[in-house]
Amino acid sequence: MTTTASTTAPLADARTLGLAHYAARGVLERVLARHGITFQQQIVLRAAVTAEAPPTPDDLVAQVHDSLKADPADIRTTLDELLAERLLVADGARLRATDAGRDRLAAVAAESAPLSARVWGGIPTEDLAAAGRVLALVTERANAELAALTS
Repeated sequence: MTTTASTTAPLADARTLGLAHYAARGVLERVLARHGITFQQQIVLRAAVTAEAPPTPDDLVAQVHDSLKADPADIRTTLDELLAERLLVADGARLRATDAGRDRLAAVAAESAPLSARVWGGIPTEDLAAAGRVLALVTERANAELAALTS
């Protein structure tokens, strides 16, 4: 069944953005749970896998903090969890994903791909482009406000 947003849909605002985020994240978290990985673990592991060179723990903490705005201490705990589960391993001062870590991400991606396709499918490209522009601007402005609040 394909559904579309009503032509009288509300204007985008913080509430509609939040509702969309939590609905999509709820879908992802169900998939992640079936694979024994948390949302934050998946974000950290993906950052390690997609890095151009093996990152240091500090690199990963900074990248994930910038993305999720999560407490650095919590991110370090997540790193420890991934190391304990052997999804990441230390390679000198750097961390790299293990085959098990890469396999876990691949399994999550394979299971979530058709779900994502159903969520995003059928949305016109021009609508996605407009939404992308708006979300990029909201992110930029929110990051600036956060920086002002923390300085």
